[in-house]
Amino acid sequence: MKIAIMGFGNPVRSDDAIGIYVIEQLRNKLPESDDISIFDMGTAAFEVLFGLKGHDKIILIDGVLNSNEPAGTLFKVPAEEVMKAPQDDPLVFLHGMKWDQALSYTKKILQDEYPDDIQVYLVAIENTKLEVDLSKEVQDAGDKVVWHILEDLNLSIPT
Repeated sequence: MKIAIMGFGNPVRSDDAIGIYVIEQLRNKLPESDDISIFDMGTAAFEVLFGLKGHDKIILIDGVLNSNEPAGTLFKVPAEEVMKAPQDDPLVFLHGMKWDQALSYTKKILQDEYPDDIQVYLVAIENTKLEVDLSKEVQDAGDKVVWHILEDLNLSIPT
């Protein structure tokens, strides 16, 4: 089984960098493998198309604003729960697209090659100020995401 793990976020917008934080932690903890691809997606979205092709399982990590939950609250949901419907609109710009919209386009384009197993980890965030540090609550949630992913992959955490 080929697995892609994708973290999204802006590294200079405080807690919005949670996806990137998780990716950095996983790169330090996961053994090198041809079966696991780890992507720091930054604020990219349409590139999701290229990262998904050829993978059987996808794990996405991102921050979520306005969840009405305290910062650091962790959500794990199937991608179908958060995907937006594709819009056949010539005014949909590649640089303005979010990953949930990009997933819908990916499904439409890849058709039978679209992976069935896509999980999304969302961490509630509040602080998106121009800062490079994560809040303690969000970093703790990121550490939990790392633990859950390693557990899901049946890997122990190296010490």
